[in-house]
Amino acid sequence: MDLARQEAVTWRNRALLLFDRVAMPVAVCDVYGAVLLANPAMAAECGRTPGQLRGRDVLDLFSPREATQVERIAEALRLRRRSRYQVSVRWRAPGGGDRYGELTADPVSDTAEDTPALLVMLRVEPERAPSPTPPVEQARVTPMEARVLALLAAGATTARAARETGLTTDGVTYHLRRLSSRWGASNRTELVARAYALGVLAPGVWPPEAAGGGA
Repeated sequence: MDLARQEAVTWRNRALLLFDRVAMPVAVCDVYGAVLLANPAMAAECGRTPGQLRGRDVLDLFSPREATQVERIAEALRLRRRSRYQVSVRWRAPGGGDRYGELTADPVSDTAEDTPALLVMLRVEPERAPSPTPPVEQARVTPMEARVLALLAAGATTARAARETGLTTDGVTYHLRRLSSRWGASNRTELVARAYALGVLAPGVWPPEAAGGGA
């Protein structure tokens, strides 16, 4: 092997090693979007290995959010325009749930006359937080939950709340845990405060009672 070829192989191996270690999801595709090479970060976004992505259409793996974006890019590539192209995409995460991001494709080739390959990088958007439970939904409690909250606001112990409601102490604890989880309350004082803030308990009334009476 001559020296020039040996150096080319060495640099190619170094480039592939770097390609695999890049934290950003990256792939090399042909001009039609078929994956030729993908790094582990790109494969992980699809729940596959790099070898399993080879030959797959990158836009089958990551669905464009706007079809017109893809049409404009395809036309530009047919005309051999060498610009950077971006596509907003969504895909199914390996653990379930939708993920969102942006694919950036850069045409690359040794000469201007060669048919380019596409260096594709994926920028992953931060995971979207679930929509908070609307206050109206949060404020919906069962009559038993409202009764337990009123007794708790009056200073009742779990045992007394059980006697007053006819529940077992475990039953009272069950209702309190459900409410604490729904409202994000870390203790009983905060739970009572949330009950007043959401209008579950009537303000300015003693002994405490559910809004609308009937405690």
